[in-house]
Amino acid sequence: MQEGTSLHPTVTLKAKRDVSIRRKHPWVFSGGIKHIDSQPKAGDWVRVRAHKGAVLGWGHFAPNASIAVRMLTFDEHLPDDAWWHTTIAAAVRVRKDLDLFGTPNQNACRLVHAEGDGLPGLIADFYEGVLVVQCHTPGMHRALPILTTAFREALGPALLGIYDKSAKAMAKNGGDQSEDGWAWGKAPHGHAATEYGCKYLIDWEHGQKTGFFLDQRENRALLAAHAKDKKILNVFSYTGGFSISALVAGATEVHSLDSSARALEVCAQNVALNGLDPKNHQCIQSDALEYLKSDELSHYDIVVLDPPAFAKRASAKHAAVQGYKRINLRALQSMKPGSLLFTFSCSQAVDDALFTNTLVAAAIQAGRNVRILHRLHQPPDHPVNVFHPEGSYLKGLVLRVD
Repeated sequence: MQEGTSLHPTVTLKAKRDVSIRRKHPWVFSGGIKHIDSQPKAGDWVRVRAHKGAVLGWGHFAPNASIAVRMLTFDEHLPDDAWWHTTIAAAVRVRKDLDLFGTPNQNACRLVHAEGDGLPGLIADFYEGVLVVQCHTPGMHRALPILTTAFREALGPALLGIYDKSAKAMAKNGGDQSEDGWAWGKAPHGHAATEYGCKYLIDWEHGQKTGFFLDQRENRALLAAHAKDKKILNVFSYTGGFSISALVAGATEVHSLDSSARALEVCAQNVALNGLDPKNHQCIQSDALEYLKSDELSHYDIVVLDPPAFAKRASAKHAAVQGYKRINLRALQSMKPGSLLFTFSCSQAVDDALFTNTLVAAAIQAGRNVRILHRLHQPPDHPVNVFHPEGSYLKGLVLRVD
């Protein structure tokens, strides 16, 4: 641990506002702060003290944000280089133990999932040798050099390059101006990753998030188990994750619907990459809600609804629920008896119970009998820290519609 910790600012909490931190919840809210003994800048290390002076731990400071400090440790010692190496190595070891990368059949996973791995503000996704890093806090972006060294040590020759895709988050969250680009190494355009035998092109430069949605891996595998000889509509398809999984598993017809021409272009390339018959696949560029208003859904045996987050903060929860109800109601009204609906929410503010109740309301209004066959969540490389239940964001249901 580092010397000279007296040089760092101290954040003192109000009375009784230390309870959650003592329970190792990693967020210090601005409303719980009594005093800051200097003027720390965005990303600075700060020591957090209880009202009576006890040191609770260390975190990265964020001025003008509701979450003023994201805690990285819960003791009096300031993290040093060894701490970063140990923490990254532990996260990588979890994925190795799960056989999520390094095999011919499976070589893509999330290596660091922010609070779930004790590293608030850091996302790191591994795509067959390429690690795409997103730093969502200035403090984590400042740590990129030591993170790069730690990842290189933990991954060894399996690592081809580290791509920093933090510019947008830095601009939004008060960090230093930066540009996306290679932090170390390099890989060519057209790089593909393997997930359960399926190949996917990863566009880390222009794609959403880190280039792909690894959190749906196990749910894609479940769809594959139901897909043989089926006709499937994949709504909000992006680059075709669910579509490719279904086609490889023997679906006779898959339609991928998205509003983005670029995403559908990559989706078509993924069909070719996997050696699939293009006659069995069609890209549809359309607004999802408009398409769901049509009677086309009666053609399909399975419909997948995987929309973007409708609620990125608690204040948007009501509007999000109405959005989820609307798209699922449209689907339920038109789907044929005996068909399956794979439906998801990645909105953190909408919990399992609320999402289920929203589907119940949609089913009642649609006048359909609906059975829940599966309840779905994020996979183990997107772990939820038991002290931070907010990390449980992805929920899904597989419904049989009669």
